[in-house]
Amino acid sequence: MPHPNRVQPDGTFLATPARGTVMGNRGVLHDAQGVIGPARWRHRNWVCCALSFKNRHRQVLQPRTWTELFFLDEAVALAAGHRPCAECRRTDYLRYRSAWETATGLRASAPQMDNALHVARSLPGARHLRTVSVSCADLPAGVFIHHDGVFVLLGQRVAYPYAPTGYGAAISRPSGNVTVLTPAPNRAILAAGYLPWIHSSAPGIGSALD
Repeated sequence: MPHPNRVQPDGTFLATPARGTVMGNRGVLHDAQGVIGPARWRHRNWVCCALSFKNRHRQVLQPRTWTELFFLDEAVALAAGHRPCAECRRTDYLRYRSAWETATGLRASAPQMDNALHVARSLPGARHLRTVSVSCADLPAGVFIHHDGVFVLLGQRVAYPYAPTGYGAAISRPSGNVTVLTPAPNRAILAAGYLPWIHSSAPGIGSALD
């Protein structure tokens, strides 16, 4: 039976047999029996990691170690408020930090970026993440929205409905105000030119989304 450790674009957890392409960390969220509890984070440095790094091997949900979370791709991880890991994804982390500097004018440290992300994504006392209503015309490619009851990844000219197994066929890019899932700092780094890893079911791998 799959564990409920697959993260959706809105930050909620899902149990699904579908495999993710990147891994995340928010601290120890499971107990000694490997059962994930109600907490959705234990620290502020939410990172997005490679599935494989230096031949290290982890047994999922081991006692007293961080809970392995998984995402369809990096665009989902950014929507859920994560950033690239500075160790296993060093090159991507440096690209992210450079885009942050372009967007803000500040050469921020990892803790500074984590604090800004946490303020932008979290709601005091809530177990769900913050959303905002923004004109879709102002949003860069790579941002996730919630539209007509589904999660949607925005491209430059079209959009892609999300499912845990991958993206559906391209649809027209929505217009008007939409509910935005990707927190403001990650929207800013996307607008500044950061290109996230996109699942193979949608175009844009290694280049800007259509």
